[in-house]
Amino acid sequence: LAVIGMFFQDGLTGSAWGDWALYTASPLRAFENETGVQPPVGFWDPLGLAASGNLSDFKRRREVELKHSRVAMFATMGYILPEYTRIPGYLSQYQGIKFADVPNGFAAISKVPSLGWFQIVLFAGLIETNVYNEEQNNEPGNYGAGFLGLRSVGIMNTGIKEPDLRKKKLNSELANGRLAMLAIIGMFFQDGLTGSAWGDWALYTASPLRAFENELGAQAPVGFFDPLGLSKDGDAYSFKRRRSVEIKHGRVCMLATMGYITPEVAGHWPGYLSFSEKVKFADIPNGLSAISKVPGLGWFQIIAYAAFCEINAGYDADINKRNEPGNMGWRPPLFSGSDPETRKRRLASELANGRLAMMAIVGMLFQDGLTGSAWGDWALYVDSPLR
Repeated sequence: LAVIGMFFQDGLTGSAWGDWALYTASPLRAFENETGVQPPVGFWDPLGLAASGNLSDFKRRREVELKHSRVAMFATMGYILPEYTRIPGYLSQYQGIKFADVPNGFAAISKVPSLGWFQIVLFAGLIETNVYNEEQNNEPGNYGAGFLGLRSVGIMNTGIKEPDLRKKKLNSELANGRLAMLAIIGMFFQDGLTGSAWGDWALYTASPLRAFENELGAQAPVGFFDPLGLSKDGDAYSFKRRRSVEIKHGRVCMLATMGYITPEVAGHWPGYLSFSEKVKFADIPNGLSAISKVPGLGWFQIIAYAAFCEINAGYDADINKRNEPGNMGWRPPLFSGSDPETRKRRLASELANGRLAMMAIVGMLFQDGLTGSAWGDWALYVDSPLR
């Protein structure tokens, strides 16, 4: 790796030690000292838009970035200020609409008269074509408006003459504008989902996940965790059906995990597993090896018993009749108390332990399958291609 890296550095820089200051042919060298190249990422162009080194394209993109960021800064402040104060008087005397009648955020779109929207679009067009239409000193975003654009409103100023301070201010504008572009998009999403310009998620009543956020299993640190979006349709019956299946699998896996561990620690049952075939419990190995040792009639008994438990409890009766996933009509001692908080905490513990057991048993099955040992002694994995 080192020598390949040295070859690349030497070929690009002409120096065996790769002094990048000598890589004068880099198309990015034209932009590495431009405004906006700031710590911690420096010149950041993950899409390679500036890879061609075309200065005209770079300046065009920088001009667009500045315009968008300036609009975004105004828009962000436009979301915040109306929460504290409103302009007095009428927005439209003809239609009797006061500024105080216009809500904040997206809700304002339908309240502003069509003539008002025409004025907004017309004003933006006039600014674009007649005011900020000519760059000064071939510098993107510089339209001769001075510091804070004060010349645009008739306040004359000489601007900032000191080069380092001017560059610092321009860098600040770019950084603030980039933050504002992210901020306003976030506000749009929150406003659109919650109906509030400040994004109070308690108002997002249409969220399909709201029906499940207080269900068992929504635990710290991830809360309601549904990365595949299985619950996004908000179907309560489907959610309860999946929860019922999860609880059953969790219970089986907790028993299976203990079934792997107990024979290694406590040994096997005494006596015969099958008198007719003379198979003792002690003859049955632990783990996957037991599959071939258990007689066929034994497997039939296991499957029949599982089916009996499922049918006797009433298939899906926990959600169709009792309306509580996992409630099979029998309360074990730990869940028989009358305190609802204690019961909820114990049910949540059962879910958490069942989830852990599902991962544990799958890990044990993999280790057993690869090593031939229920405890996964990797020294026994003689077929490993890495040996």
